[in-house]
Amino acid sequence: MSGHDEQAGLILLVEDNRQIAETVGEFLERRGYSVDYAADGASGLHLAVTSSYDVIVLDLMLPGLDGLEVCRKLRREAKKATPVLMLTARDTLEDKLTGLEAGADDYLVKPFEVRELEARLRALIRRDRRQVSAEVLNVGDMTLDTATLRLTRAGQELTVSPIGLKLLAILMRESPRVVSRRDIEREIWGDMLPDSDTLRSHLYNLRRVIDKPFPRPLLHTIHSAGYRLADLDAEVASAAHMA
Repeated sequence: MSGHDEQAGLILLVEDNRQIAETVGEFLERRGYSVDYAADGASGLHLAVTSSYDVIVLDLMLPGLDGLEVCRKLRREAKKATPVLMLTARDTLEDKLTGLEAGADDYLVKPFEVRELEARLRALIRRDRRQVSAEVLNVGDMTLDTATLRLTRAGQELTVSPIGLKLLAILMRESPRVVSRRDIEREIWGDMLPDSDTLRSHLYNLRRVIDKPFPRPLLHTIHSAGYRLADLDAEVASAAHMA
């Protein structure tokens, strides 16, 4: 697959179905993308680790290493933050949660329209290329360095997905204000909004990492309003001090 436009993006397509791979590859190249291709998980992981891509399109069911294992190794061992769009024939919430927990940024259920795939790729590329000013954010005992993407709570280093880091940055900057679901989704995905499970799934996985191992939660759902990140104990103490 040839042809390259720096503005469109460089895509890694990891898909063992040759017909799907050719259809997707040819469409994306006509749209100005450059596409590298791998037909199995091990080859895909090697390319993902040794090269720089704008987005990795990763099938869930692959020979050898499956898509979940490729994504886990990419995030946890190789420490690569390249956006991952996972392709799956499974449409249950549990399967979506599993994929996002492994480190995928978004998912598309087969069969899909290649135009929707491209729209999701564009959204991921725009989000990843968006310049973010380097800053250190603090809420309670949690700290996020947006320059190094290092996240700690109570001195313990935590690992979350790239979307999880983006979510945290949004909520930490606005803390203790409530941020609406719509504002969060538009900040992360732009006009190509995901289905209703996606944000909820990312928040579920985020809570597992930043709250469950610790004695008090920082991430709070405000019914019919949105989400806020705040140390409620510190707020109560501050209010009592002011009284």
